Amino acid sequence: MAASEYTDVLASLYALEAAKGMDFKLERVALALKNLGDPHTKLAAVHIAGTNGKGSVAAMVHSICTAAGYRVGLYTSPHLVSFTERIRIGEKPIGEREVVELAREIRTAATVRGIDLTFFEFVTVMAFLHFARHEVDLVVVEVGLGGRLDATNVVEPEVAVITTIGLDHQEYLGDTVASVAREKAGIIKARCPVVVGRVPDEARNVLASVATEQQAPVVWWGCDFLAESAPLRFRGMGSEIGDIVVSLRGAYQHENAATAIAIALVLRKTRPISDDAIRQGLGTVHWPGRLDVVQTNPLVVLDGAHNVDGIATLVRELPAIVGHRRIHLLFGVMRDKRWQPMVDALGPHVSRATLTTVLPPRGETPDALAQAFRQYCPASVTPQALPALESILHIARDDEAVVVTGSLFLIGAVYPFFLARRGQQHLFSSGGAALQP
Repeated sequence: MAASEYTDVLASLYALEAAKGMDFKLERVALALKNLGDPHTKLAAVHIAGTNGKGSVAAMVHSICTAAGYRVGLYTSPHLVSFTERIRIGEKPIGEREVVELAREIRTAATVRGIDLTFFEFVTVMAFLHFARHEVDLVVVEVGLGGRLDATNVVEPEVAVITTIGLDHQEYLGDTVASVAREKAGIIKARCPVVVGRVPDEARNVLASVATEQQAPVVWWGCDFLAESAPLRFRGMGSEIGDIVVSLRGAYQHENAATAIAIALVLRKTRPISDDAIRQGLGTVHWPGRLDVVQTNPLVVLDGAHNVDGIATLVRELPAIVGHRRIHLLFGVMRDKRWQPMVDALGPHVSRATLTTVLPPRGETPDALAQAFRQYCPASVTPQALPALESILHIARDDEAVVVTGSLFLIGAVYPFFLARRGQQHLFSSGGAALQP
């Protein structure tokens, strides 16, 4: 296969995103899958929605079940460095040749027949087809956006999961916690077990109502299970598991770990998953770009927080990571985000802000961001992410810190810089080793 074939396929997929944007309907993806033999119906799935934490929980469940000896698929979005990160079996991403071959097959089954798939729908079909062809034991599927009308919601899962509920993507999900909860509750299916992380009462009431309608049993954070920190210990659902070490930084990851353990315990009713597999999976899970320290002098932290709740969590966690270091901030954000509260949360804690562009034209203009930051600290504009990072690293002292945040797309833009310095091209490989500073 010529490398240009893979490049051409990616270009055509990204053209779908540019041309069609986001159009939420399940009919198209369901029809495309039907034309391909309904591969999603052959998959045992864990389906995970949530405003924040769904990617981390998905990675944890994937790692736990892999440690238990199962062949586990993982479908997440967006990718950071390589498109192939979105679709993995174990730590092995889908191959470029497979992307080309599956894209050709999906076009024959869908596009040629007049089924006009969006980018995310096309990739979702690709993931389900890939997992079914490789006969995985289990797939862990992260919702793209919302839940009810998300392309992934064609699966009939063994466990449905809602990690957190907050305000994000209001133009699609509504302006209240209750409306967001209703959209995410759309993944709850009849009599399918549900695991719910820490959510506000307004969301809990909505989720409980939908679960009752669907006769779906629910286990709740804080009621049916919880985690005690220092050291991490899980209690609930008839189990107590101690001596847990989570490889991901941040106290909030302990809550995500507790949710992942609760999912594993639900799965354990039908397949063996030992306490040791849970410990091993959480101790080795690799999920880049979340409180990710990729350099020590100066300390560089990459964090994909991209909404108000995510930035608030980052601000809470930073003191434990950066200590008393002065912080140089590199920030870029999508225009459709409520970014002013993000600026207000970050601004008082940084010594200097450099603002850059994320995924033009969808990103907010750095000039507007710089004006907002100047009430808190000196702020400058460097339109391109990599030159912005390099300029900060040039002036930052070894005893200072650099924090990059605001968008996963921004993290993806700068991550190759650090990978190249370690002689790496990809975030994931058959070895699955994390990038070490």
